[in-house]
Amino acid sequence: MAASIALLDACVLYPVPLRDLLLQLAAADLYQPKWTPQIQEEWSRNLLVNRPDLTAAQLQRTIALMEQAFPDAQVTAYKALIPTLTLPDANDRHVLAAALRSQARVIVTANLKDFPAPYLATLGIERQHPDAFISQLLDHYPTQALEAFRQQVAYLKKPPKTALEVLGSLRTSGLLTTADRLQALL
Repeated sequence: MAASIALLDACVLYPVPLRDLLLQLAAADLYQPKWTPQIQEEWSRNLLVNRPDLTAAQLQRTIALMEQAFPDAQVTAYKALIPTLTLPDANDRHVLAAALRSQARVIVTANLKDFPAPYLATLGIERQHPDAFISQLLDHYPTQALEAFRQQVAYLKKPPKTALEVLGSLRTSGLLTTADRLQALL
């Protein structure tokens, strides 16, 4: 498989079920994930604020495991590009800069409004909602994507969850089409 490169925005790494599925799909070599230290810091900081049951040490361990599993995912040397880019929210320019530096073809984000498709197209990049991105992977690799989902379910131990419970969590995370398609494949 020729796995395409996708830059993962912080908003798709924040929800645990979505992050887990994206990483399982990457582990199955369906795409190559990319992120930056700033993206990792952003999602983990926000999750820590909203989930007082978690500790900074737990999230740092999660990040370390992500970095270990995907040693080529971290994008560096992108900051010089930031001032050359124009987006509705200047705080999102680092995401686009990292996508350009990593030669990503897609930015996976739920924040579509701040990544205008016409502007991104001039740079050879598209933005996709995670539901559309994962659905596209399901189109191209249905067997492998289903196996990645099954791995996600199998790894859940504390507490264990059924496939239907995980699908419910994915729906809550905004992956309505993905969850319906995965359920149909089960």
